[in-house]
Amino acid sequence: MNTQVEVAQAYLDALVSHDGNAVPLAPRAVRYEAGFKTGFSGNHLRRSLSRGPQFRLIRAVREVAWSVAGDDVTADYLLDAGLFGRTLMTVRVIETFHIPQNDLRIRRIDAKIRRP
Repeated sequence: MNTQVEVAQAYLDALVSHDGNAVPLAPRAVRYEAGFKTGFSGNHLRRSLSRGPQFRLIRAVREVAWSVAGDDVTADYLLDAGLFGRTLMTVRVIETFHIPQNDLRIRRIDAKIRRP
C-alpha cells in the first residue's frame, strides 16, 4: 500500500470482509466513536474487525467520499447493516484516520455515525 487512502480503504474493506489481518495498524492504534474509546490497540482493532459481533452486522460500505489533509484521511460513506442476508439499516459514517505520511499505518480513528 503506497497511499494514505489505500491504507484507510483497507480498513473499510475489512469492515465488509470481516478480516482485519490486512489492515496496517500501528501497535498503539486507538479508535474513538462519538468520543468514546472503542479500540485500544492495533491488535484489539484487528481482532474486532475479524471477530467482533458489532462488525458482523455490516453488509456493505458504499458511496465513499475521501479527503486528505496532511496526515489525516477522512472517509464519508454509507454503511448498510443487517441480518440473515437482509439490510435492515443504513447509516452515514464519517471516519477520520490519522495515518502519518512517513509511516503508512493507522494510528487513530475518530468515527461519527449519523442518519443518512
